[in-house]
Amino acid sequence: MSPKPYLLALGLIALAATATARTRDYELPADTVPFALAGAKGEIIVNNCMGCHSLDYITTQPRGKGPQFWRDAVNKMVNVYGAPIDPADVDALTAALQQTHG
Repeated sequence: MSPKPYLLALGLIALAATATARTRDYELPADTVPFALAGAKGEIIVNNCMGCHSLDYITTQPRGKGPQFWRDAVNKMVNVYGAPIDPADVDALTAALQQTHG
Protein backbone atom coordinates (compact mmCIF):
# COMPACT_ATOMS: atom_id res chain seq x y z
CA MET A 1 0.00 0.00 0.00
CA SER A 2 1.52 3.36 -0.99
CA PRO A 3 1.30 6.47 1.21
CA LYS A 4 -1.51 8.85 0.48
CA PRO A 5 -0.33 11.99 -1.38
CA TYR A 6 -1.71 14.37 1.25
CA LEU A 7 0.17 12.57 4.04
CA LEU A 8 3.37 12.83 2.04
CA ALA A 9 2.74 16.56 1.50
CA LEU A 10 2.07 17.11 5.22
CA GLY A 11 5.27 15.28 6.07
CA LEU A 12 7.26 17.44 3.69
CA ILE A 13 5.74 20.61 5.10
CA ALA A 14 6.58 19.53 8.64
CA LEU A 15 10.12 18.66 7.61
CA ALA A 16 10.57 22.01 5.87
CA ALA A 17 9.23 23.91 8.89
CA THR A 18 11.61 22.08 11.18
CA ALA A 19 14.57 22.64 8.91
CA THR A 20 14.00 26.40 8.75
CA ALA A 21 13.30 26.92 12.45
CA ARG A 22 15.98 28.95 14.18
CA THR A 23 16.63 29.40 17.83
CA ARG A 24 16.25 32.88 19.17
CA ASP A 25 17.87 34.50 22.14
CA TYR A 26 15.78 36.81 24.25
CA GLU A 27 17.12 39.27 26.76
CA LEU A 28 14.59 40.03 29.42
CA PRO A 29 14.65 43.44 31.05
CA ALA A 30 16.35 43.57 34.41
CA ASP A 31 13.95 43.62 37.32
CA THR A 32 14.54 46.81 39.23
CA VAL A 33 13.42 47.62 42.74
CA PRO A 34 10.51 50.08 42.67
CA PHE A 35 10.98 53.24 44.74
CA ALA A 36 8.34 52.11 47.26
CA LEU A 37 10.45 49.04 48.08
CA ALA A 38 13.88 50.65 48.04
CA GLY A 39 15.93 50.76 51.19
CA ALA A 40 15.83 48.85 54.45
CA LYS A 41 12.04 48.87 54.82
CA GLY A 42 11.59 46.96 51.58
CA GLU A 43 14.57 44.61 51.91
CA ILE A 44 12.55 41.73 53.38
CA ILE A 45 9.97 42.13 50.61
CA VAL A 46 12.59 42.13 47.86
CA ASN A 47 14.41 39.14 49.38
CA ASN A 48 11.27 37.02 49.78
CA CYS A 49 9.12 38.02 46.81
CA MET A 50 11.38 38.83 43.87
CA GLY A 51 12.44 35.22 43.37
CA CYS A 52 8.97 34.25 42.19
CA HIS A 53 7.46 37.32 40.56
CA SER A 54 8.02 40.91 39.56
CA LEU A 55 8.05 43.45 42.35
CA ASP A 56 5.58 45.47 40.28
CA TYR A 57 3.07 42.77 41.16
CA ILE A 58 3.29 43.97 44.76
CA THR A 59 3.34 47.70 44.10
CA THR A 60 0.21 47.53 41.94
CA GLN A 61 -1.91 45.86 44.62
CA PRO A 62 -4.76 47.95 46.01
CA ARG A 63 -3.83 50.31 48.83
CA GLY A 64 -5.37 50.32 52.28
CA LYS A 65 -6.37 46.66 52.45
CA GLY A 66 -4.92 46.24 55.93
CA PRO A 67 -2.67 43.71 57.63
CA GLN A 68 -5.01 40.74 57.19
CA PHE A 69 -4.98 41.19 53.41
CA TRP A 70 -1.19 41.03 53.39
CA ARG A 71 -1.05 38.11 55.85
CA ASP A 72 -3.50 36.20 53.63
CA ALA A 73 -1.43 37.08 50.54
CA VAL A 74 1.79 35.83 52.14
CA ASN A 75 0.09 32.65 53.39
CA LYS A 76 -1.34 32.03 49.91
CA MET A 77 2.10 32.42 48.34
CA VAL A 78 3.52 29.87 50.80
CA ASN A 79 0.65 27.36 51.00
CA VAL A 80 -0.77 27.50 47.47
CA TYR A 81 2.21 28.47 45.30
CA GLY A 82 4.98 26.98 47.45
CA ALA A 83 6.95 30.19 47.93
CA PRO A 84 10.14 29.49 49.87
CA ILE A 85 9.41 31.95 52.68
CA ASP A 86 10.81 31.02 56.06
CA PRO A 87 7.95 30.75 58.59
CA ALA A 88 10.01 32.98 60.92
CA ASP A 89 9.81 35.76 58.28
CA VAL A 90 6.03 35.72 57.79
CA ASP A 91 5.23 38.26 60.52
CA ALA A 92 8.02 40.64 59.51
CA LEU A 93 7.12 40.30 55.83
CA THR A 94 3.45 40.96 56.54
CA ALA A 95 4.35 44.02 58.63
CA ALA A 96 6.65 45.36 55.89
CA LEU A 97 3.95 44.92 53.23
CA GLN A 98 1.42 46.66 55.48
CA GLN A 99 3.86 49.50 56.17
CA THR A 100 4.82 50.08 52.55
CA HIS A 101 1.41 49.46 50.92
CA GLY A 102 -1.24 49.87 53.61
